[in-house]
Amino acid sequence: MSEISIIGAGGFTGKELLGLIARHPKYKTVHITSDKLAGKSLSEVFPDLVSPENLIFKRHEDEVPKGSLVVLAVPNEASLELTPKFLDKGHKVIDLSGVYRLHDQSLFEKNYKLKHTSFSLTDKAVFGIPEIFRDKLKGTDFVSNPGCFSTSVILALYLLGDLRKKLRPRVIADCKSGISGAGGRVEDGGFSFNSVYENFRAYKILSHQHEPEIQEYCFAGSGLAHPEILFVPHLLPVYRGILSTIYLEADSEDLPILQTLKENSKSEPFIRIRETPEEIDLAKVSQTNFLDISARVRGKNITIVSALDNLMKGAASQALQNINLMLGEPETLGLL
Repeated sequence: MSEISIIGAGGFTGKELLGLIARHPKYKTVHITSDKLAGKSLSEVFPDLVSPENLIFKRHEDEVPKGSLVVLAVPNEASLELTPKFLDKGHKVIDLSGVYRLHDQSLFEKNYKLKHTSFSLTDKAVFGIPEIFRDKLKGTDFVSNPGCFSTSVILALYLLGDLRKKLRPRVIADCKSGISGAGGRVEDGGFSFNSVYENFRAYKILSHQHEPEIQEYCFAGSGLAHPEILFVPHLLPVYRGILSTIYLEADSEDLPILQTLKENSKSEPFIRIRETPEEIDLAKVSQTNFLDISARVRGKNITIVSALDNLMKGAASQALQNINLMLGEPETLGLL
């Protein structure tokens, strides 16, 4: 059994990953941390989680079992401090923060409002979307897990393949998220029950930290320059899920968008192409590692709709998909 340590296991994503690993035939969780929950047992904190090991939450600085793969589910500031330490000690690492995703340091510091103190590690990290970087993920020691919004937009565009060369370099991404994707455990007034119930609003308009991430990777492998991205997230009064509506304009009319999506995803176990965009909804992807996509074309105008579970394909289950690749196991193990 391969051993997994989860740093920041008390958050939304950490809890999801704990549940996935508890059901995995080849992995076991051996170490969990939370500075807030230190000293409490797993069953005490998450009584709904069925886990064979009733672990005790440690503090972030406590010693991690030698040889375990480390998953960092902590805020950006903590990841900056902890990631280099774990890599130096020889651990394989998956970082779920945004610290090592962008290859432009000034862009990172502008969007994350944070001084990067270990930027050289970015070149060592593999961006963790298996459908794009599968070969690089196999056996790697360091993965930067992508953002939830980013996954929903990047993959929908990446699967267009060479058709991206026939698109005008401007992408409008209109994305809706449940509160677990928008606010996590940062329970300020904007994410409280009273604020989201029977309500709907946009937030971080043209200033969300996932915008440069989408820009860097959505045309990956195409040879094209980064497109202009207009990304506006919205907060849905639901707990989980992201639905993204992506608007594109082509240089010519009636491109075979849906057919191309089907062709380029036919060997992908977690991509499902629906016949019509009206079939895309959050209920179909909830608590799964699936990304559902569909599209409609009218002349030169293209609308793509995608949906995923932000805590799963947007975070924890995609991390497990990456762990499988890192450790040489079948990619779908524990996920289907």
